[in-house]
Amino acid sequence: MSILPSNFKDTPERRRTGRTMRLAGWLLMAVLAAVLSACSGLLLPGGTKPAAGSAPVELQLLSLTDFHGYLQPTADKNNSQLATPEGQLRVGGAAYVAAHLKKLRAERGQGHSMLLSVGDNFSGWPFEVEAFKNEPTVEFLNNIGVEASAAGNHEFDISADFLTRHMMKGECFGTADTDSCFKNSAGKPFGGASFEYLSANISDARTNGLVLKPYIVKNVSDGRGGTIPVGIIGLTEAAALTKEPLSIQMGVLAADAAPELKAGMPSDPAARALVEPANRYAKELQDQGIQTIIVLMHEGAKQSGPYNGCLNPTGPAIDFAKYASPAIDVILTGHWHEAFNCSINDPAGNPRPVMEGGFHGKLITEVNLKIDPATKDVIRGVTEANNRPVTRDIAPDPEVASLVSYWVQRAKQQWAEPLASLTGDLSRTRNAAGESALSDVIADAFYASGQADPSSPAELAMMSGDPKRDLTYAKGQNPADRDGVITFGELYESYGTQISQVNVSFTGEQLIRILEEQWKKKPDGTEAFSPLNVSHNVRYVYDRTKPIGQRIDPAQLFINDKPVDPKKSYRVATTGLLVVSGAATYPSFAGYTGAKRIAAWPVADYLKQQRAVNVPELNRVRSLQP
Repeated sequence: MSILPSNFKDTPERRRTGRTMRLAGWLLMAVLAAVLSACSGLLLPGGTKPAAGSAPVELQLLSLTDFHGYLQPTADKNNSQLATPEGQLRVGGAAYVAAHLKKLRAERGQGHSMLLSVGDNFSGWPFEVEAFKNEPTVEFLNNIGVEASAAGNHEFDISADFLTRHMMKGECFGTADTDSCFKNSAGKPFGGASFEYLSANISDARTNGLVLKPYIVKNVSDGRGGTIPVGIIGLTEAAALTKEPLSIQMGVLAADAAPELKAGMPSDPAARALVEPANRYAKELQDQGIQTIIVLMHEGAKQSGPYNGCLNPTGPAIDFAKYASPAIDVILTGHWHEAFNCSINDPAGNPRPVMEGGFHGKLITEVNLKIDPATKDVIRGVTEANNRPVTRDIAPDPEVASLVSYWVQRAKQQWAEPLASLTGDLSRTRNAAGESALSDVIADAFYASGQADPSSPAELAMMSGDPKRDLTYAKGQNPADRDGVITFGELYESYGTQISQVNVSFTGEQLIRILEEQWKKKPDGTEAFSPLNVSHNVRYVYDRTKPIGQRIDPAQLFINDKPVDPKKSYRVATTGLLVVSGAATYPSFAGYTGAKRIAAWPVADYLKQQRAVNVPELNRVRSLQP
């Protein structure tokens, strides 16, 4: 396989020069061979001593990161183009990923090739994967032979049970082929991932036990009748469950916290939180006699150069690499949707690759290792590492192309799946008081879902934001639509079908302050109004003539027909987005307590349960001024 730069251009002059250089190279290699033969105790860079008379075992590592279910090749600049010094390359698409993987394996794999992922494989945004609970993505990953994956933050967008029981084991929920376990491109029900998801730092908040394996061990043939064990550790972004709106899992899951800063630790807490579990399990692997260790870390960094560069790299992954155990030979990163190819010395001064391979299937990361069959450790100084573009200038893999086509065609049927009937238009247009019919229905959906929590049911719902489009009584332009029906596809295009719902607690006094914070003064002296949506059991009146912060009379704020009690604690259903970033607009939102993740499909589930949706009267919020 060529290890020339991706921008290498062949010319007659370069070929003549190449022949001269190769002749000089062969002479130099002959001299070096004689020297090495005489100095059998010489250590190669990285401190690994090769055993006398034994050829290294070659292992090719291939990896993807942040694929997010982008099965189809796209046409937009962000997802279909890759910047190079020579210009833009057209890249991406599952069938091209599969074709390039086969090519790379044929060039260098030699039967010792391992395909890995650094996480965020699913919870994709394309309709053809979201419509089928991300099962198409897992079918693709099984097809291309993924052997292990870190759990990214988006692997927790639904729940730990959804990941472990459904996505990994293939357990169904609801009605098969309607709610889950859809028939795949081969006509078989979904059977789960054929590989392990790993996370050494995500635990059940109630039991403190890890929800996934921290590592797995894969055995590679040494060519002599024995095997070389390869340890693979998975790590998840430390802030995944508290700072990521879709994957927020407060009250249910917890990530290892960053230990107190001490000498020999990175100053960045995001890196520090991951070094400790990485080191712990690297030692555990070494105690088992495993010397070749790979880390799949769903945390990243950025740099200023091209996709194979390492120009001014910064971020938690870079800090992590400087402090993580010298036992770790390769660090593959993700999450930041960046691309870099760095070699960073470990704490013992030995170089190791630290890489990130972009997003949405635009790049494949390739690391070629040589392992001493006697010590079973990596010979660091001869490691080769490259990010390989998934170009579209080769024939796409026909089997994967057929798989993608199947899901795209089936998605058209799923778009037309009816969720509920509709008596009139659900408009997203707000009235002067900030209410809209569609936002009211969405708030009611969150309230209904929040009430279902047996331990602390919601007493109201409160959220912000506007849907992207109306849900109208008249049929739309899709041929499968008809009058008076809300289809799955219409909800997807209007509000989305998957969203994080969290129940939190506020005192009555805090609720009043949050509602007052809907109005604020802008720097130019004008007034901004950022309305909140409330469920049907909430009513209040405001007075626009009064100063900002004094417009709502607590006596005129009713929850379940009772005036709000400033000292009472109320359970509120809301979105993960408001929990994570709501305080930027409504500062008092930062005072929530008792956050607990509740649901992922509150609106879709509500519409199915209602069967028929009436247009609500806009009477929850009223201004004293006409």
